[in-house]
Amino acid sequence: MNVRRLLARPELGSLAGVLLVFGFFAFVAGDRGFLSARGTLNYLEVAAQLGLLAATVSLLMIAGEFDLSVGSMIGAAGMALAIPVAIWGWPMWAGIGLAFLVAAAFGALNGYLVVRTGLPSFIVTLASLFILRGATLGFTRWITSRTRVSGLHEFTTGDPLAPFFSGDPLGIPISVWWWVALTLFASYLLFRTPFGNWIFGVGGDPKAAHAVGVPVARVKITLFIATAMSAALLAVIQVLDTGSADVLRGELKELEAIAAAVIGGNLLTGGYGSVVGGALGALLLGMVKQGIFFTGINTDWFKVFLGTLLLAAVLLNNYLRKKALEAPR
Repeated sequence: MNVRRLLARPELGSLAGVLLVFGFFAFVAGDRGFLSARGTLNYLEVAAQLGLLAATVSLLMIAGEFDLSVGSMIGAAGMALAIPVAIWGWPMWAGIGLAFLVAAAFGALNGYLVVRTGLPSFIVTLASLFILRGATLGFTRWITSRTRVSGLHEFTTGDPLAPFFSGDPLGIPISVWWWVALTLFASYLLFRTPFGNWIFGVGGDPKAAHAVGVPVARVKITLFIATAMSAALLAVIQVLDTGSADVLRGELKELEAIAAAVIGGNLLTGGYGSVVGGALGALLLGMVKQGIFFTGINTDWFKVFLGTLLLAAVLLNNYLRKKALEAPR
């Protein structure tokens, strides 16, 4: 791989950031648990829960769109699972299925509205964020008189689907396994299939893509469904892990997922990026969030680090792309 191709890789900046952050916390907090097996699993689990969103959000951003409703979908899908199971006595597998069905339907609606109206996805999904969060709160209070549903652990015993979304296979949280699997699948889809070429084409120039036969509307709607489904996947994992659902779950996760994707080198304007970059961005943020804890610094400062990393990553990625254009072939 020549210098130009190396500098043009969208993951390069985030990889450098991961190595730098890891080295910093290893030096500052290595003897306080950061380098221990438990410490490693802690930041991997935090990164995985964000990475599940970042994988599909990265694909959608490469296609030139945003989904600001994924945070609200986490709360909504969790309640779509919890209420039928805990209140109405449904089997767990049916509640899990309903959560994914609700997510797919809402994602399809988001995509349809973006394609049909021509409005920016930022506006459409910002409205969806408020509508979905408000509807989840209203329906949950109406049905349960509470904003939290607990006691779901007892319904997982003997359920055929529950083991796929809970537990620690080989001592590693299930969310990490799902994160790796989803990242690998999405990366293969992006770089090894015609659909991946369509995603880049739609994000680069949708009119030109449509002119050569790319089903632009179908690609966008499919990706909105994917982001909603990844939010539902995270919701199911959280509900089965904690044994409860809360209408406020997922607050601001949409912004963290976009931040992870941007840190990973995905352009806000679409047409450029990678899923691996988004995964590295999620890993970096997971390290920072848990690394602050191990150093003893008040975790309230996490958002300061998040904003700083986001700005630094954008500047670094722009610099690397500029150098890639200047480098000899």
